[in-house]
Amino acid sequence: MFRFTRALGFLAAILGLGQLLVAFAWADDPEGPVYTTRAEADADYAFQGEYRGWQRANPSWRSSESVALQVVALGEGRFDVMKYYGGLPGSGWRKPDKFTMTGVRNADRVALTGSQFQGEIIGSTLRLFRPDGHLAGQLTRVERVSPTMGAKPPQEAIVLFDGHDLSHWKDAQLTPEGLLQAGTETVQEFGDFRLHGEFMLPYKPLARGQARGNSGFYLQGRYEVQVLDSFGLEGIENECGSLYKTKRPDTNLCLPPLQWQTYDIDFINARFDAQGQKTSNMRISVWHNGVVIHNSAPIPHKTGAGKPEGPLPLPIKLQDHGNPVVYRNIWLIDKTQPGAESIPWLHLPLTAAPVPL
Repeated sequence: MFRFTRALGFLAAILGLGQLLVAFAWADDPEGPVYTTRAEADADYAFQGEYRGWQRANPSWRSSESVALQVVALGEGRFDVMKYYGGLPGSGWRKPDKFTMTGVRNADRVALTGSQFQGEIIGSTLRLFRPDGHLAGQLTRVERVSPTMGAKPPQEAIVLFDGHDLSHWKDAQLTPEGLLQAGTETVQEFGDFRLHGEFMLPYKPLARGQARGNSGFYLQGRYEVQVLDSFGLEGIENECGSLYKTKRPDTNLCLPPLQWQTYDIDFINARFDAQGQKTSNMRISVWHNGVVIHNSAPIPHKTGAGKPEGPLPLPIKLQDHGNPVVYRNIWLIDKTQPGAESIPWLHLPLTAAPVPL
């Protein structure tokens, strides 16, 4: 469900990302440096990312199996590594099995240590070795791109942000590159809707938990779909793709920071009777980078510091949590309008089935 850019073309892909921010790092941040472009990221960033390839655990085996690794930079030359059999999360991984390794960078090489294998990363190639030193596997760095990246709004859609017009937002701020900063909400109020939005997380290698690129899509100001750098993590109730502190995503589809990501959201507000009593919960489907992570999930209450539930429409907020998270290409289909259900959307399947490698 993703398009891939091979690591051999990785540099060209970086140079072509004109929509990235002007490079800067907040070196005096108490949570460590904050990088908003790849050009000025630290030396560890070149190794962070996703790798895909093969492994032959037993030298007597005639065939190999597909494996994938996610390498997460922790700052100061240290890495956590998650290994998946079958492929990457959302693209072949055979749940729930995964294994962990650690990494340490020395100049232009990262040495990997695990309970079953040792390994190394040099350039865009990751190699695994058996205890006897023989090659056990080889993987190449890849960069996944959501199949809904750059999705064009249908004619009937409300284009909330196209890189220029800020009239749909309150007190909105743009970066010099025309990206929408967190910390604003829509002028218009919405009931049921379908939403497409794209976001990019900063790279904060020394930060942890909620300090690592925090923001969120606050639907009606009541229910937050969390935005956070949760690359390589478990994907729990307060990480990327979660309904904050309420429901974890079915799969953690968070990509590495400084890569554009997509949310596609189908939202049905809670229903109330004439006396103001709730008769049905809010329901939501969310596709993160084109893979469904919530499938018509009922959400029984507001999330976090959200506004109280109610029948009236409210604005959509892009939460400001003190991190330079940026947004682009945000549009919405108002499902309360006559004929809205017949408007072509993205035709994303409600299935989390993996795509074969």
